[in-house]
Amino acid sequence: MIGRSSPDVKPRRAYDATRRREQARQSRHTVIETAERMFLRDGYSSTTVQAIATAAGVSADTIYKSFGGKPGLIRAIRDRALEGEGPVPAEQRSDEIQQREADPRTIINAWGRFVAELAPRASPILLLVRDAAASNPEVRALEDELDADRLKRMTDNARRLRNGGHLRSGLSVANAADILWTYSSPELYELLVMRRGWTPKRYGAFVAEAMINALL
Repeated sequence: MIGRSSPDVKPRRAYDATRRREQARQSRHTVIETAERMFLRDGYSSTTVQAIATAAGVSADTIYKSFGGKPGLIRAIRDRALEGEGPVPAEQRSDEIQQREADPRTIINAWGRFVAELAPRASPILLLVRDAAASNPEVRALEDELDADRLKRMTDNARRLRNGGHLRSGLSVANAADILWTYSSPELYELLVMRRGWTPKRYGAFVAEAMINALL
C-alpha cells in the first residue's frame, strides 16, 4: 500500500518578541499621552477610563490591567515627566553629577537646571491632583503618596549633602530635606511661573540660589 504524500508544511514564523515589545511600549506611550491631555483639559473627576481608552484606541480593560485605573495613570504621567528631556532620565543625570562633583554649589546649581526642565512637565499634573484631592478621598491618598515619594528623593539628596560635609552647622538631614521638598514643590512653580509669569529658566536659577543660601 502506497501512503499519501504529506502536503508541504510551512515553517512557523518566528515569534517577533522585539516587535511585540515595541508595540506594547508605543501603546503605553499613547495611553499616557492621551490621559495627560484629557486630565488637564477636562479635570480628574470628569475624565473616565473609558473615555481615555476610546481616545487612545485601546480597551478599558487594557488600561485597568496596565495601570490599575486613574491613580495608576497619574503615577505613570508623573514618572514620565520626571524623566525629563533626552535619552537619559533626569534622576540618573543628577546622580552622575553628584558622583563626579565635589563642589556643593555646582551640584545645587545643576538641581536648579533640573527644576527648570522638570517643573513645567510635572507641576501641572501634580496641581491637578492637589485640586481633585479636596473632594475625593482616593485622590487625597494619591496626593499623599506622590508627596511622600518626592520627600524621599529630597531626603536622599539631603543625606548626600550631609555625607559630603556640606550642610551648614546645626541643620539636620530632615530639615534639609524639608527645604529641598519646599523648593521643588508644584505650588512654588504655580506661584512664580504660572501666576507671576516667570520663565522656567529664571525660576530654576531662583530655586538654586535659595537652596544654596538655605542649606550651605
